[in-house]
Amino acid sequence: MNGGVDNMSVKSCEKIEKSQVALTIEVGAEAFQAAVEKAYRKMRGKINMPGFRPGKAPRKLIERMYGAEVFYEEAINIAFPDAYEEAVKEQELQVVGYPAVELVGDATGDGFTFKAIVPVYPEVTLGEYKGLTAEKEEVKVSAADVDERLKQLSDRNTRLVSVEREAKEGDTAVIDFDGYLDGKPFDGGKGENHSLELGSHSFVPGFEEQVVGMKAGDEKDIDITFPEDYHADLAGKAVVFKVKCHEVKEKEVPEMDDEFAKDVSEFDTLKELKADLKKKISEERQKAADREFEDALMTKVAEGITAEIPDAMVENQARQFVENFKMQITQQGIPYDQYAQMTGITEAKLLEDAKEPALRQVRMDLALAAVIKAENIEASDEEVEDEFKKLAEQYGMDLEMVKKYVQADQVKDQVISRKAVAVVVDSATAVKPEKKTAKKAAKKAEDKDEAAEGEEKPKKAAKKTAKKAAEGEEKAAKKAADDEEKPVKKSTKKAAKEAKKEEE
Repeated sequence: MNGGVDNMSVKSCEKIEKSQVALTIEVGAEAFQAAVEKAYRKMRGKINMPGFRPGKAPRKLIERMYGAEVFYEEAINIAFPDAYEEAVKEQELQVVGYPAVELVGDATGDGFTFKAIVPVYPEVTLGEYKGLTAEKEEVKVSAADVDERLKQLSDRNTRLVSVEREAKEGDTAVIDFDGYLDGKPFDGGKGENHSLELGSHSFVPGFEEQVVGMKAGDEKDIDITFPEDYHADLAGKAVVFKVKCHEVKEKEVPEMDDEFAKDVSEFDTLKELKADLKKKISEERQKAADREFEDALMTKVAEGITAEIPDAMVENQARQFVENFKMQITQQGIPYDQYAQMTGITEAKLLEDAKEPALRQVRMDLALAAVIKAENIEASDEEVEDEFKKLAEQYGMDLEMVKKYVQADQVKDQVISRKAVAVVVDSATAVKPEKKTAKKAAKKAEDKDEAAEGEEKPKKAAKKTAKKAAEGEEKAAKKAADDEEKPVKKSTKKAAKEAKKEEE
């Protein structure tokens, strides 16, 4: 094989297991001596030579005193990146991770040879991707569903009004609290003017029940024993909260009539509002059913591919999931370092737990790319332009502003991916589920539990996350991963959202 401009030559290029390539690369005398000169210039200021100011000693004298190899290690580090990059380019390798590198023999004045084990994009063989079958829920909307949505509207328009009476369950008490363990304040146990909904179970068990009966101006000591599964510092400990009640508020719920409909919507009657809510719920559920059907089909396609997936692809995806999870935690107002300290969760554990969903995502990406290749799917300029217009309309932005922040290649990939998924979905058959599982009920219960969590509380957040950690920890990482695990990526929408924020 011919040497490149940097006096490099690939001695061998061999495919090995798990979509890896073993490259043996030789760096010749010319390139190596140039690297040695760079190493000398970089290191000479740190080498002491009698009779010379620091950095002024000639290279030959330094080599004579310390040996010709004094600069070799640094020179190898300098020469390697360019030689490796040129070798990858020459062999037309699609690299998906960092190489494992080892020196072959010793470096001499004539150069050195190294071996690089390189993870590359795997060869993918598609299984069945047309004519598949998957379950699809039939969309139904009941009167109870509409009433639940009306209740949500009512809750959002419910006012809290002060009352001159003792607090009861369902009221909101505005309190100061200060927690003491063995007579000393403890971290996370203090709050001022905190609005606590009694019965929300957002504080430690037993706290809210003892606030019931207090009225504005009352002060009270509340004795609490933390549960055994609470945060390690407080688990099973008996503490005292000094509580002062500033105000008691009750909910003033609006009447469910035509006036309510006028206040919360563009409709004149409650009947019209209900009809609109039913239509919207139906549309939402239809979109969800379509998406679940699509996901089920693409999961089958991903499971049907044959490919030797390099570990680097899975590790990279797992790290991306963990970074996304960290960002989600931070956006919720909790510094990740503080979250990790509260829960006892480690990054190593998050990465380990993310590997399984990361593998599924990698298989999904590979399957999608294979369908695109098999079907020779492209995106026309008109289709890309239409997608830009949709993004501009969706986010209420100027078209040119969207184009400034969202790359055309991203939009093109989005269009192509959607067309590939459509090939699978349009040829598939939907069947009615044989029976409903408890999955949705469990998810609903989980959402309800999360909604019950209060805003500020004496380390209540730590209790829940610590419990999750004890039960397996991986749920936290996997949730971030599952949010990403979709056949069509969302990069264009993310860029558009960022552009929208900056525009505002």
